[in-house]
Amino acid sequence: MSRGPGGRRVLITGGASGLGAALASRYAERGDRVLVTDLAGEAEVPTGALYQRLDITSPSEWAGARERVRLDLGGLDVLINNAGIAAGGRVDRLDDAHWRRVLDVNVLGTVNGCRTFAPLLKAQGHGQVVNMASLAGLVHPAAMSSYDASKAAVVALSESLRHELGPWGVDVTVVCPSFFRTNLASSLGGEDPLMDEVAAKLISRAPLGAEEIAARVLKGVDARRFLVLPDRSARLAYWTKRLARPLYDRRMLASGAKIRRAELREKAPV
Repeated sequence: MSRGPGGRRVLITGGASGLGAALASRYAERGDRVLVTDLAGEAEVPTGALYQRLDITSPSEWAGARERVRLDLGGLDVLINNAGIAAGGRVDRLDDAHWRRVLDVNVLGTVNGCRTFAPLLKAQGHGQVVNMASLAGLVHPAAMSSYDASKAAVVALSESLRHELGPWGVDVTVVCPSFFRTNLASSLGGEDPLMDEVAAKLISRAPLGAEEIAARVLKGVDARRFLVLPDRSARLAYWTKRLARPLYDRRMLASGAKIRRAELREKAPV
């Protein structure tokens, strides 16, 4: 039988900082049992929560997390695939190593979580998979091709799993926020300093922080909505693309033109 808020067993990846930590705190505060995972060997977690190191790109470490869930939680009600890295850059500045890193973490890391716990959730006959994507999975700005592609893949994965796992009583939610204040900028790879600087400014100047986003995400997850757009900017961009495509295209092309001007300034002789 599915459990209600305050009695759920929750695993959160990337839960030691940023949005993951904010979500862990909110779940723990209301009485849910939370297993926080992250790359660090040790981390501070909310009172009552558990912690385990987890490299989401490692199937063997995912197997260890599944065993921890079995032993300490006795099952799982909500899997939150939150861990990921930020990325940006003009396509001709991004090498194979960059693409592999972004896809390994953002796509295959999420896939690993889903395939690790799908058998358990199906056997229970209930549960929920929550995949953290991004507005970049729905709208695709210039000079963000690797991040756009990785998060679009997470959206597609989530939709497919919604249809695959729904008949087993398992819900799927995909979360697509716009920029919000967090430490995600620290994971930018540095392959394209110009675009890293732009992304860092957008993150630091965002009107909402991780705590506000977490509250809205939790509300959407509790309602078992498939698509959660937790901020106004995300909703506006999403619906502009769907309902006013010419306007959306003009804005995206204008953004690309702005990047072109910046690139020409980079190349101009001093």
